[in-house]
Amino acid sequence: MVVVVVLPAAVVAVVTPRGLELVDPPPSDDADEHATIRSAITMIQCPSTPIGARARARGQRGGVGPRSVLRGRIGAVRVRPDVNTLMPGLSTRPRLPEALYPGGTIVEEAPMFGRHTADFIAPEDTLPGRDVSMPITELHHVSGRSLLPPFPEGMETAVFGMGCFWGAERIFGETPGVWVTAVGYAGGQTPNPAYQEVCSGLTNHNEVVLVVFDPEQISYQQIVKVFWENHDPTQGFRQGNDVGTQYRSGIYAYGDAQREAAIASVAPFAAELARAGYGAITTEIVDGPAFYYAEDYHQQYLSKNPMGYCGIGGTGVTCPIGLEI
Repeated sequence: MVVVVVLPAAVVAVVTPRGLELVDPPPSDDADEHATIRSAITMIQCPSTPIGARARARGQRGGVGPRSVLRGRIGAVRVRPDVNTLMPGLSTRPRLPEALYPGGTIVEEAPMFGRHTADFIAPEDTLPGRDVSMPITELHHVSGRSLLPPFPEGMETAVFGMGCFWGAERIFGETPGVWVTAVGYAGGQTPNPAYQEVCSGLTNHNEVVLVVFDPEQISYQQIVKVFWENHDPTQGFRQGNDVGTQYRSGIYAYGDAQREAAIASVAPFAAELARAGYGAITTEIVDGPAFYYAEDYHQQYLSKNPMGYCGIGGTGVTCPIGLEI
């Protein structure tokens, strides 16, 4: 099976069991558009308001990052195309730039803190997204390796959702045999989503981690073991204090071997969880969807901000699979 993945600068790649591979990358003539979107996203993350300025200053010291600014202090915005009337009361709020939604106007605001989607929304009701991909300009903050393909020959890729992707990426990044990690969005319908849109619950996307690993050093089964043991897969659309469909537990399988290994791992771990008093596993296991890179500031966030928020925590239950490399 071949899955299309959207990458920065309109580069197209496919995911195979061997990893992400570039496909005829076109000339990059979207630099101006990328710059516009980057400026727009920066404006949303840290608006020029007293609250935003104070939070941004604290975030630079690692105490409060962009996520803390966005959750509950600014709110999310919902945009519908071809609507030209701004709803009363929104004019004093940060406005989603038209660069992110050409032809669209904000018609509804939904506070992020306390607004948690209880379930998926209909695909036709998800935000329309955009054709331009998220620009990724930085190397891995810890290893200095590229976050983008092509990766070294022989590397394989895996994608997981297990709550806040900041902590999930840290866990996989510290796992021996992992070459590089990156965070992004997958599992929904909105193409090239921005973080604020994913948090709104209007994309059906999950916060996920792309794990590039060397199968000569660590097997996919052992990567799955790391996944199971480092979050609570019984919580549905939440992980600890983080609530919403974007925090669901998920394994996104690229190829038959990964799918079969993922499915085979469920029953043994479910039995161990039951013995420890936990409920049923709610993890989704689906064929690998498109993976969209998250914004630069999310990549290796806890390395850049050691005092940053991390809501990831395991159950303390050992997963009895993947013990052999």
